This record gives sequence, C-alpha cells and structure tokens, in this order.
Amino acid sequence: MFFSKQRGSAQSVVSSPDGDVWRGLIGSGRSSSGARVTPESALAVPVIQNCVTLLAESIAQLPLELYRRTGNGQRDAAINHPLYDVLRYQPNAFQTPYEHREGSQMAAGLRGNSYSYIDRRDDGNVVGLWPIHNDKVVVCKGGDMLPYYQIGAFEDRLPMRLIHLVRWQSHNFYEGLSPILLHAEAVGLAQAVRQYTGKSFANGVTVSGVIERPRESPAIKDQGSIDRVLDQWGNKFGGMDNAKKVAMLQEGMTFKPVSMTNVDAEIVGILKLSGVDCARIYKIPLPMVNDLDKANYNTIEQLLIQFVVFGLLPWVKRHEQSMMRDFLLPQDRRDYFIEFNMAGLLRGDQKSRYESYAIGRQWGWLSVNDIRRLENMPPVTGGDVYLQPLNMVGAGKGQPDLNDPKVRAQLELQLRDIERMLAQ
Repeated sequence: MFFSKQRGSAQSVVSSPDGDVWRGLIGSGRSSSGARVTPESALAVPVIQNCVTLLAESIAQLPLELYRRTGNGQRDAAINHPLYDVLRYQPNAFQTPYEHREGSQMAAGLRGNSYSYIDRRDDGNVVGLWPIHNDKVVVCKGGDMLPYYQIGAFEDRLPMRLIHLVRWQSHNFYEGLSPILLHAEAVGLAQAVRQYTGKSFANGVTVSGVIERPRESPAIKDQGSIDRVLDQWGNKFGGMDNAKKVAMLQEGMTFKPVSMTNVDAEIVGILKLSGVDCARIYKIPLPMVNDLDKANYNTIEQLLIQFVVFGLLPWVKRHEQSMMRDFLLPQDRRDYFIEFNMAGLLRGDQKSRYESYAIGRQWGWLSVNDIRRLENMPPVTGGDVYLQPLNMVGAGKGQPDLNDPKVRAQLELQLRDIERMLAQ
C-alpha cells in the first residue's frame, strides 16, 4: 500500500505550538520595515480591519440552511434534523449563529484557520459547536494520514471528528497559511507608515517656519529675549483664529516658511499604496473599502458582483464544504446538504428586480408565489401556476386552438394574474 510507506511515526506535529508556522519563518513576525506583524496588530490597520470584517460580516449575515433532497431535484428544509437547530438558532450556550460564523471567518481571515470543538450525541449527530482559539491548537498528522489536534494542556489528541476546521490555502495540506503573516511585508509597511505619522505629530518635529535676521545685525545672545520674540509671534499669528493676519517685521528680519520634506510629501501616496496592497490580499475591490477615487455609479454594481464572485464565494465554499465534511454523518451525506443563500447579495435595484421577475413570469420559470417568496412576501391563493406563452408551440404544430377549453383556461389565468399584480 502507498500510504503504509508514507506513515512514518504514529503521529507527527505539522504546526508550531502557537499555531502560526510562518511566524517563525519570517523572524517572529517582524517585517523589514521594523514593524512587528501579528494578527492582532494587523487588525488595527483600517484597511485590514475593513477587509476582514467585511468578509466575516457578509458570511455571518447570509442565510444558512440544512436541506434534505426529496427526489426529482426538489429539496426541503431539514427542520427535524438535530443539526438544523445548531446551524440556525444556537451553536452553543453563549453565542448566536451570527456571532459564531463571524468569529469563525475572522479567525480564518487573520490566521488562516478556524477551529471549533464539535459536541456530539451518542448517535454521532452534532448538538453544539464551541470556538477554540488558534494559539491553543497544535495540528498533528497521524499514522492513518488524518489530522489530530492537541488542545492546550489537554493530554489526549482529539480526532478530526471532534474538531471543525475551516482552512485557507495550505502548503502542508493540514494547516492553513495566515494571510497576515504570509504578507507581513505589505502589512508591516502599512503599520510602519502609520506609526511614523503618529510619532511625527506627537513629537512635533516639524516647524512651520523660521525668522531670519540680517548677518550684519548684532546677534541676540539672551535666550530669554529670543523666546519672548518667538512667543509673541506665535501668540499673535499662530493658530486658526489668527489666519491671514498681516505681520510687520523690523530690523531687517524675514520670515521663511519651511516646506515639507520629500518623505512627508509622499506620505499620503505611501498610505494609499499600502492600503491597496492590503485590499489585494483579500481580493476586495477598492470601493468596498471606501476608496472611491475611481468609482462611479456605473461600476459600483459590477464591483459588488466581483466582490461576491471572487472575494466572498471562495470563503463561502470553504465553510460549506467544511461543514459537510465535519457535521454530516457518512450515511446522511447523500440525502442532506448545507448551503448558504447568496441570492440577496446579487439582487439589483427594485426596477431591475421587477423587470427580471416579469421575464421569468412571462417565460414560465417563475410563478407569482416564487416571486413573492424572493421578495420576502407571503404566498397568495392560486399563485403557484406557471404560465406558458401561447405563441410558443412545437415546430409544425401551427397556432394554438382558441376554442380549446384548456387554452382558454390558461388565457383566463394569465389575465387574472395580470389583474392581481396590477391591484397590488
């Protein structure tokens, strides 16, 4: 057997004790800019915080359903399955479903892995999910090639059936890489620029200008006299209330403003560039992180679709398939599946939605109740009828017979539906 030659020891550690392999490879998280990069420090960078929370809050607010296949391509909400209440109402004793999914995505987005302890009944069904901090987890590879987890000081290593893991891209296939530590140089630059700017304001290293005296004038050696002149100048001409006042200098004195250095002049550009790099890590379009320089009304909708398809959807698939793997018993996987409903994020404005509903209704793949369900409205009596355009017939069959009672009944249904929609 191939695997029998690959097993080696019974269990081998594939992650560092603190759960971040890459922290050791890049010098404990210190970038070349000098800033020490950790998931906690990176979260203080506004663009990183915006990207990570945007993904976490988007996933947390998506409707999550456990479905049961009923045949002929149909599906129903599996409200009688024990997992249904865990996913929809209460994952554990202190968290809401929104909080649990938000925290899970936050951990995965910052550290590359999200861990939860799975509380199971005697029959194997899930009855609770308890979050585990990444720093408490050490991932091991067992002799059976499956992962095992050392949790804190707990002696026994837990099998994968007791741990729910959402994993980002990985080099060793067992532990995900941390996006923050993998891109420590970009994040460290953003941190360093903000630290430099903050210290510049705190220390007041920049002066607004200097007052020069002619070379031939006798020098003022009394520091007290110099301070009095500068204090009087500052009190009279400094500050917002004294803007645009006219000053008169005597004894040949001149005032020369001090221009900013090249570094100060480029600080805004560096801040913007570092923000763009941080947004690229998570594939977030710049308008989604409040950078509206090149955005306009015509592109915002397309950028939202780009965010959903390329930024959010890969994370959604990771969560869905991890849940399918960890929560459903092998005998249930053919009949049940877990799915996020992302239709709400791709809905257009009201006019666009109603036009698309009209097309679907006209061509027969949407009923009145289908449309009302998409608009979160209750069904109406007789609203489950699907229409078929009368001018669409099979090749060679000619026009429909208006004397046919079935055709006339269909026409009457169409008229009643139109009247009902107009009345609403």
